[in-house]
Amino acid sequence: MLVIGSMVETVARDVSTSKELVDAGVRVLREHGTAEFTLRRVAEAAGSSTMGIYTSFGGRAGLLEAIYLRGFEALRDALAGDVDGDPIERIRAVAFAYRRFALADPARYALMFERPIPDFDPSPELRRQALGMTFELLVDALRAAVRARLVTSSDPIRTSYLVWTVIHGIVSIELTHALRSPLPGWFLDSPEVGESVLSEGVGALLDGLR
Repeated sequence: MLVIGSMVETVARDVSTSKELVDAGVRVLREHGTAEFTLRRVAEAAGSSTMGIYTSFGGRAGLLEAIYLRGFEALRDALAGDVDGDPIERIRAVAFAYRRFALADPARYALMFERPIPDFDPSPELRRQALGMTFELLVDALRAAVRARLVTSSDPIRTSYLVWTVIHGIVSIELTHALRSPLPGWFLDSPEVGESVLSEGVGALLDGLR
């Protein structure tokens, strides 16, 4: 019994250490961006050592994969809403929550959807798992809209992908402009205008699907 208890304590301690390292990695990513993301910074932020990162994740790529997956878990939580509400409003709510997440956490958003660290490329299996966490929320809302005869689609999954590309495209363009110097008079010259553009874009697509 003592041996089993000791093993349980060791596993719990390892899980706790891994979580602390991922938390620290997220903080470093936010504060320093991908260009200055180093294992030494993460270890210092976690009060650990770089050896601890290798022990828990096998190295830099393993830690980045854990941070990548954590990002999609956070996005899933941000997108989750009233599953019994109006389907069109659910889709719009997903769009607005997606935008808020991206603007609030641009470095993590970049790690999730771009390739800001050239030598880091999550495996296809991990990417499928991560994308599935959030994409299914949109598919569920789109299917509910089809059942309610609010939109027409013979392939709700493909249609959901089209909706997501509109959301992602508009948000990503706004984020690019937000990270650069202001461009007065352009379509995205303020956060308020950015939300309006997203609303109009998603609305136009949904109107076309009615």
